[in-house]
Amino acid sequence: MLSQLLHGRLTLQSAVAEILAVLVIIFLILPLHEWAHAQTAYFLGDKAIKKRGRLSLNPLSHVDPVGALFMLLVGFGWAKPVPVDPRNFKNPKVGMAITALMGPVSNLVAAFVGLLIYYTLWAATPGLFRSEFGGYVYTFLNFYIQVNINLAVFNLLPVPPLDGSKIMFTFLPDKAVNFFYQYQMIFFAVLFILIYTGPLTAVLSFLSNNVLYGLDWLARLPFNAFGLG
Repeated sequence: MLSQLLHGRLTLQSAVAEILAVLVIIFLILPLHEWAHAQTAYFLGDKAIKKRGRLSLNPLSHVDPVGALFMLLVGFGWAKPVPVDPRNFKNPKVGMAITALMGPVSNLVAAFVGLLIYYTLWAATPGLFRSEFGGYVYTFLNFYIQVNINLAVFNLLPVPPLDGSKIMFTFLPDKAVNFFYQYQMIFFAVLFILIYTGPLTAVLSFLSNNVLYGLDWLARLPFNAFGLG
């Protein structure tokens, strides 16, 4: 994102709003994602996770400096993964799948809240988004919502070490799971190559757009009385 600004591909308004959105994501949403993992694991039986200091929403417990830098530079980053011991779950595979799922779910909830804020402002202050200040607010919310959805969709890909792989492992024999864990960094590297060379970009965009349409439809329902329908 900062590289786009340096090359003149972002207006000042877009840059300010998007940087603010990225800071909110780094210090609030990424910690929320990891906290959701930790809280779910704790609820399902991994009580030792409390001693690891990850049941807090304090950003210092979760922020990864390199992941935060990537978020600022390219609009995509990560936090420190929560260490979960599946041996503490009644059913290790199912427990890991549920724990993994709650991270992306937290991003979808955060995106949905962003949509509700947008439509609340639209209904309560007609014309806001046509003002200069409203332009900043609109750009901030738009970027914030889109990044949350992108993070949820990306993390649900069934590629280790992403959350989606742990959901996939529920349906695989242990031998196959061990194989994926053994070569997870190779799978992850191939995934990034496919994304940045193009083959997976269209697929991820398609999935993200459809998730956005679904969440947007739900968020608009309470506001249809205001003529939004």
